This record gives sequence, structure tokens and C-alpha cells, in this order.
Amino acid sequence: MKKGLLLIICFILTITDSVYGDSLNISAQSYVLIEENSGRVLLEKDAYIKMPMASTTKIMTALLAIEKGNIEDVVEISEDSVNIEGSSIYLKVGEKVKLKDLLYGLMLRSGNDSAVAIANHIGKSEKEFVSLMNKRAKEIGAKNTNFMNPHGLHHENHYSTAFDLALITREAFKYKEFEEISKAKTFKSSREIENYFVNKNKTLWEYEGGDGVKIGYTMASGRCLVSSATRENMRLIAVSLRAPNWFNDNYKLMDYGFDNFKLYKIYEKDQLITQADVIEGLKDKIPLVSENDLFYPLKEDEIKKIKLITKYKEIIKAPIKKGDILGYVEVYLDGVLIRKDNLIAKYDVDRIPFINRFLNEIRSKYN
Repeated sequence: MKKGLLLIICFILTITDSVYGDSLNISAQSYVLIEENSGRVLLEKDAYIKMPMASTTKIMTALLAIEKGNIEDVVEISEDSVNIEGSSIYLKVGEKVKLKDLLYGLMLRSGNDSAVAIANHIGKSEKEFVSLMNKRAKEIGAKNTNFMNPHGLHHENHYSTAFDLALITREAFKYKEFEEISKAKTFKSSREIENYFVNKNKTLWEYEGGDGVKIGYTMASGRCLVSSATRENMRLIAVSLRAPNWFNDNYKLMDYGFDNFKLYKIYEKDQLITQADVIEGLKDKIPLVSENDLFYPLKEDEIKKIKLITKYKEIIKAPIKKGDILGYVEVYLDGVLIRKDNLIAKYDVDRIPFINRFLNEIRSKYN
């Protein structure tokens, strides 16, 4: 693609360093705060250090169950899915349980037996399911994560980072089923016994807008917590690892995010960004519109540091079909690329019929 026109748009918006955490007196050894829509890191400390993450592991287990299973599936409980150490929903061998009920038992009561039952159902074995977990982690970009089991009981090679857990949670929130399960305070399953689950995540009760996601604890990991909350269409995800004051830590992180950032519209899907010249077309110009939305969290008092740069062919030849990719838009924040999106044709542009092109060529020779 030839270098095209450059369109630069500046907003009275900017971003600042997220070097702020020390003043919040966070107890966690490692933490991160991100905005869900953009994935922007708003605040972090040692967020890329590998650490045990206990039952926050189950966010990935739930994600794979939703992606690869049907929540209405009926799962017959095998012998190797019962009597698992730690938190339990007390499954019985031969019991038939809906995958939906297992997911609620996994996320609300943190059932380790539920995690193994899901693994055996989705992966056909716990070992194969763990392989799927690690593959999916890499696809998401959680490169410093390694799973050894579906529940989070301690293993020296079972680890993640605060940042990776935020990425996994962000991916899981793309699914309505995960969102509904994560934010449920209570749930009554279709089982005859042990069928009432109360969510252990106090964020749902104690924090305004709290809507998820998972607690975790082992002696080796200490207290681990992934929390989320939504206000004014902006969802924040806070992760604290080895955090003595886990809930207070995440509340402080999210307070910082909501107090200092607002979600701004940079552009919407199908918004006109620029237009290009067309040759041999029934129209001489084609509007180029954004293929996707871009909403981004920014501080109100930031200086003009957001720039949009469009790149496309100087001349585009007809025919053109609606939705054809004709260029792209780059979004920079203080000189750093934060997003690159396609620019697409707003509508069709048909080619001028051959006879008309021929006559135009004749006219141009004698004019």
C-alpha cells in the first residue's frame, strides 16, 4: 500500500503514568488494574511476576467450559471427579449434573470437584483439559502462565501473573454466560442435595457496581482476588496476588480507576474517518469508515496526546465493494501506538461501463 494522506486529529485528552500505587497503601505483593474494553493498564505493581494464583485458576476453567461445551449438557460424574481436596460441592459418583450447575458451583462455591468434573467432560481427561488451558492462555496472550490443574491447588509449576489473570478475565467477559455466572450472588441448582450456592466474592455485596469475579486462597499462594465493577459503561478489572487485605486492595484500585478515568469515544464503528479519490468509478470519491469501535479510558486533565493517523492508497480503482479494506487508522497516545484498525468502504462504487471509458479516452485525446 502506498503511503496516503495523513489525517491527524488531536483531542484534549491524554494519559499519565500509572506510577501512583504506593500512595494507596496496597498490601498485595503484585497487582494490576485494567479497563476491560480497551485492556489498558491503569495501575500496576510487579504485575508480570509469576506467582501461584490458587482458585482464580477457575476463571480459565469456566472460560473453556463455555467455549467448548453447552451449558445445558448433562455430565455424569466419574469416580475421579469426587473427593477432591479443598472446597467442594460434594459430587457423587454416577450423579448426573448439568454443566451449568457445575459452572455455578465452580465460580460461586469454588468447588474443586466441580473443576475436575468440568475438565473430564470438556477435555475427556484432566490432563488433556490442562493442555487446552495452556494452549488457550497462549492464544489470549497470557504468556507467563502455566496450568497444572483446573482448580488451583498448589503445584510448583502452576502459576500466573496479575496481568495474565486480567487478560484471561477480560476474555471471559466476552461471553454473556460468564458474566451472568460471575455476578450471581446466589444460585439454586437442579441437584437434589447441596443445590444452593452463595458467592464467596464479597465484591458483589460491598462495592458499588461490583459484578465479579473470583477469590482464591492456598497456604502457598496467600490471598488472591480478581474483582470487577462497572460504572457509567466502564468496567474495571482488578487483580491482587498474595494480598493480606485482598478486598480492600481491589476496592482501592477500582476507586482509583473510577475517580481518575472516564471512557471516551475516539470513534465508533462505521464512523467517517476520511475519504479517498476513485478512478474509473461512477463516484469520484469513496468515504472510508472505521471497521470497529474505539472507546478508551483517559483522564480529563490530560494534555493533547491522542493522535489519529490514516493511511490508504492515494487513488483507488473501481469497482469497490462495501466493506472492502482500503486502508487503516493508527491511534497514538503520547507517541505510542495503542490501536490499529481497518478503514473500509462505506458503500459500493461500480466501475464506469467500458463504452463510457472508451468515449472518455477519445474525448481526452482531442481536448
